[in-house]
Amino acid sequence: MKAAMKSAMKPVLLDTSGIVALLDCSEQYHQACAEVMTVLRRPLITCEAVIAESCHLLRRMHGASEMLLKNIQTGIIHMPWRLVGRDLRISELMHQYAKVPMSFADACLVCMAEDFETADILTLDSDFEIYRWSSRKTFNMLIALKK
Repeated sequence: MKAAMKSAMKPVLLDTSGIVALLDCSEQYHQACAEVMTVLRRPLITCEAVIAESCHLLRRMHGASEMLLKNIQTGIIHMPWRLVGRDLRISELMHQYAKVPMSFADACLVCMAEDFETADILTLDSDFEIYRWSSRKTFNMLIALKK
Protein backbone atom coordinates (compact mmCIF):
# COMPACT_ATOMS: atom_id res chain seq x y z
CA MET A 1 0.00 0.00 0.00
CA LYS A 2 2.87 2.40 0.76
CA ALA A 3 4.22 2.23 -2.81
CA ALA A 4 0.76 2.88 -4.21
CA MET A 5 0.32 5.96 -2.02
CA LYS A 6 3.72 7.34 -2.98
CA SER A 7 2.95 7.10 -6.68
CA ALA A 8 -0.56 8.57 -6.34
CA MET A 9 -1.52 11.81 -4.63
CA LYS A 10 0.59 12.69 -1.63
CA PRO A 11 -1.25 11.68 1.53
CA VAL A 12 -2.08 13.92 4.48
CA LEU A 13 -0.68 12.99 7.88
CA LEU A 14 -3.23 12.75 10.67
CA ASP A 15 -2.14 13.60 14.22
CA THR A 16 -3.83 12.81 17.53
CA SER A 17 -5.06 16.38 18.01
CA GLY A 18 -6.73 16.32 14.60
CA ILE A 19 -8.51 13.07 15.40
CA VAL A 20 -9.69 14.33 18.80
CA ALA A 21 -10.95 17.61 17.31
CA LEU A 22 -12.85 15.75 14.59
CA LEU A 23 -14.56 13.40 17.04
CA ASP A 24 -15.18 15.85 19.89
CA CYS A 25 -17.73 18.49 18.86
CA SER A 26 -16.90 20.57 21.94
CA GLU A 27 -13.24 20.93 20.86
CA GLN A 28 -12.27 24.51 19.93
CA TYR A 29 -11.04 23.53 16.46
CA HIS A 30 -13.75 20.94 15.68
CA GLN A 31 -15.43 23.07 13.00
CA ALA A 32 -12.12 24.00 11.34
CA CYS A 33 -11.08 20.34 11.18
CA ALA A 34 -14.49 19.31 9.85
CA GLU A 35 -14.23 21.96 7.11
CA VAL A 36 -10.80 20.67 6.07
CA MET A 37 -12.27 17.18 5.79
CA THR A 38 -15.01 18.37 3.42
CA VAL A 39 -12.48 19.64 0.86
CA LEU A 40 -9.69 17.11 1.37
CA ARG A 41 -9.37 14.75 -1.59
CA ARG A 42 -6.22 12.92 -0.54
CA PRO A 43 -5.70 9.86 1.65
CA LEU A 44 -5.39 10.40 5.40
CA ILE A 45 -2.58 8.35 6.94
CA THR A 46 -1.50 7.77 10.51
CA CYS A 47 0.16 5.16 12.69
CA GLU A 48 -0.62 2.94 15.67
CA ALA A 49 1.02 5.38 18.12
CA VAL A 50 -1.40 8.13 17.07
CA ILE A 51 -4.37 5.75 17.27
CA ALA A 52 -3.32 4.67 20.78
CA GLU A 53 -2.94 8.29 21.95
CA SER A 54 -6.29 9.21 20.41
CA CYS A 55 -8.15 6.31 22.02
CA HIS A 56 -6.61 7.23 25.37
CA LEU A 57 -7.67 10.88 25.09
CA LEU A 58 -11.15 9.93 23.86
CA ARG A 59 -11.71 7.17 26.44
CA ARG A 60 -14.37 9.13 28.38
CA MET A 61 -16.29 10.11 25.26
CA HIS A 62 -18.84 7.37 24.65
CA GLY A 63 -18.40 5.70 21.26
CA ALA A 64 -15.46 7.86 20.11
CA SER A 65 -12.84 5.09 20.06
CA GLU A 66 -15.25 2.81 18.23
CA MET A 67 -15.91 5.56 15.66
CA LEU A 68 -12.18 6.02 15.16
CA LEU A 69 -11.68 2.30 14.58
CA LYS A 70 -14.64 2.25 12.18
CA ASN A 71 -12.95 5.05 10.18
CA ILE A 72 -9.90 2.79 9.86
CA GLN A 73 -12.00 -0.25 8.92
CA THR A 74 -13.88 1.67 6.23
CA GLY A 75 -10.70 3.15 4.76
CA ILE A 76 -11.29 6.79 5.69
CA ILE A 77 -8.04 6.60 7.66
CA HIS A 78 -5.15 4.46 6.42
CA MET A 79 -2.32 2.98 8.45
CA PRO A 80 0.31 1.96 5.87
CA TRP A 81 3.35 2.65 8.06
CA ARG A 82 5.05 0.36 10.56
CA LEU A 83 7.73 0.99 13.18
CA VAL A 84 9.83 -2.03 12.22
CA GLY A 85 13.21 -0.85 10.94
CA ARG A 86 12.59 2.76 11.91
CA ASP A 87 13.40 2.56 15.61
CA LEU A 88 16.83 4.15 15.15
CA ARG A 89 15.36 7.14 13.27
CA ILE A 90 12.64 7.53 15.94
CA SER A 91 15.31 7.56 18.63
CA GLU A 92 17.38 10.14 16.71
CA LEU A 93 14.38 12.44 16.33
CA MET A 94 13.35 12.18 19.98
CA HIS A 95 16.94 12.99 20.98
CA GLN A 96 17.16 15.90 18.49
CA TYR A 97 13.95 17.45 19.81
CA ALA A 98 14.39 16.49 23.48
CA LYS A 99 13.98 20.13 24.59
CA VAL A 100 10.55 20.44 22.93
CA PRO A 101 10.05 17.48 23.98
CA MET A 102 8.99 15.23 21.10
CA SER A 103 6.53 12.45 21.84
CA PHE A 104 6.89 8.98 20.35
CA ALA A 105 3.80 9.54 18.18
CA ASP A 106 5.17 12.86 16.87
CA ALA A 107 8.47 11.17 15.99
CA CYS A 108 6.53 8.52 14.08
CA LEU A 109 4.69 11.24 12.13
CA VAL A 110 7.97 12.95 11.22
CA CYS A 111 9.26 9.59 9.96
CA MET A 112 6.06 9.15 7.98
CA ALA A 113 6.56 12.57 6.39
CA GLU A 114 10.01 11.43 5.29
CA ASP A 115 8.85 8.03 4.05
CA PHE A 116 5.83 9.37 2.15
CA GLU A 117 7.45 12.67 1.16
CA THR A 118 4.55 14.74 2.39
CA ALA A 119 4.49 17.94 4.43
CA ASP A 120 0.72 18.24 4.88
CA ILE A 121 -0.55 17.42 8.35
CA LEU A 122 -3.89 17.75 10.11
CA THR A 123 -2.78 18.71 13.61
CA LEU A 124 -3.38 21.30 16.29
CA ASP A 125 0.04 20.67 17.81
CA SER A 126 2.21 23.77 17.42
CA ASP A 127 5.32 21.60 17.87
CA PHE A 128 4.95 20.74 14.18
CA GLU A 129 5.94 24.34 13.48
CA ILE A 130 9.30 23.47 15.08
CA TYR A 131 9.84 19.94 13.75
CA ARG A 132 11.60 19.39 10.43
CA TRP A 133 11.47 16.35 8.18
CA SER A 134 14.24 15.27 5.83
CA SER A 135 16.55 17.66 7.70
CA ARG A 136 15.11 21.07 6.80
CA LYS A 137 11.63 20.66 5.34
CA THR A 138 8.79 22.31 7.22
CA PHE A 139 5.31 20.96 7.81
CA ASN A 140 2.24 22.46 6.20
CA MET A 141 -0.32 22.58 8.99
CA LEU A 142 -3.78 22.47 7.45
CA ILE A 143 -5.33 24.31 10.40
CA ALA A 144 -4.08 27.81 11.25
CA LEU A 145 -3.69 27.98 15.02
CA LYS A 146 -4.68 31.11 16.91
CA LYS A 147 -1.64 32.82 18.43
